[in-house]
Amino acid sequence: MTILQRLSLAAAVAMALAACGKNDTPAAQKAEAGITVTIGHAGPLTGPISHLGKDDENGVALAVQHANDRKLVIDGKPVTFKMLSEDDQADPKVGTTVAQKLVDAKVVAVIGHTTSGVSIPASEVYARAGIPMISGSSTNPTLTERGLKTVLRTVGRDDQQGPAIGSYIASVLNAKRVAVIDDKTAYGEGLAAEVEKTLKAAKVDIVARERATDRETDFKAILTKVRARNPDVIFYGGMDATAGPMMKQARELGIKATFAFGDGVCSDEVTRLAGTAAEGLACANAGLPASAASREFQAAFQAKFGEIKQYAPYFYDGAMAVVEAMKKANSVDPAKFTPEIFNVSFPGATGKVEFDAKGDRKDAEITIFRMKDGKVVPQAIVKGGVSTPFTVTAPATPAPTPEPARK
Repeated sequence: MTILQRLSLAAAVAMALAACGKNDTPAAQKAEAGITVTIGHAGPLTGPISHLGKDDENGVALAVQHANDRKLVIDGKPVTFKMLSEDDQADPKVGTTVAQKLVDAKVVAVIGHTTSGVSIPASEVYARAGIPMISGSSTNPTLTERGLKTVLRTVGRDDQQGPAIGSYIASVLNAKRVAVIDDKTAYGEGLAAEVEKTLKAAKVDIVARERATDRETDFKAILTKVRARNPDVIFYGGMDATAGPMMKQARELGIKATFAFGDGVCSDEVTRLAGTAAEGLACANAGLPASAASREFQAAFQAKFGEIKQYAPYFYDGAMAVVEAMKKANSVDPAKFTPEIFNVSFPGATGKVEFDAKGDRKDAEITIFRMKDGKVVPQAIVKGGVSTPFTVTAPATPAPTPEPARK
């Protein structure tokens, strides 16, 4: 063999070894690094109901942490989860913009939004992109009545919540004359309509039907008209940011009627906004009280974020439903795991988590509260139209165990 032939052979061997190195190294690095999966969250992180949006965001953040603690292996690859959170300002127009932003960021799922008025239009954006959206607080029935196979919720609906608080107003508060007000949002208007329907069926006289907005600050004109009708109870379909000033102004006008609300006002936060005017209010929550969340969830959440405001456990379970569906599908591809969300069944922070064919929570509970000494105190749990006194028995959640590697 000539010197030239020897040099050529050596060069060929070197090139072959280099090629092997190029093929092996990235594969080894990929197997070691695994894959990163981004779960989106969207809600009002600024503005008058940001306390609710931050609570929801914290629920998703804790779910991501717990999912990572389990060191999951999906389709043979170690998976690391992260959260990408966006502020929708509780505004439908901002909400659709945020939804497109999350789609462009290639999140695999979105846990949100907080309000029905934002969730409904935003869900259309996610549906077109084939990305699942699970809300832990949006209660308007329209959300899951459009046949979209990417939209779910972990709480009850207004056609469950409305009859529950409506029946409480008629039977427990023993109201004969009720004024109904809403804030013109998909949530407030829809809930008020359900309450009004229930009260009429119970032969309760609706003495006034008024409308405000979700940005209102001065309710005295509306309340003056209501006062003239002398109601026993005033029901308001809206959020705590507007309910607080409404109650204060009502008391200033000498209105002594009991106030009643849906879940938008069913938290201790309203005391900060209304002061003593909030005392005695009745409200419904489209789920169990925070005190009924699993002991493990409560301990972990409070250690990391402090007090649970309201729906954080339901946003946590929404994120965990996505993780469970990925395990069932053995895939992090939304096209493959989204159908499996409808088939999950697991013990969550809020009890057994399962969905029906529409994407609604199976066997959803509604809780009735009263405000006592500045705190909303659970009175009864309504399930399937049957009311039972509330007792604190937090459902236990088994500690998560690491998943075995798939072969």
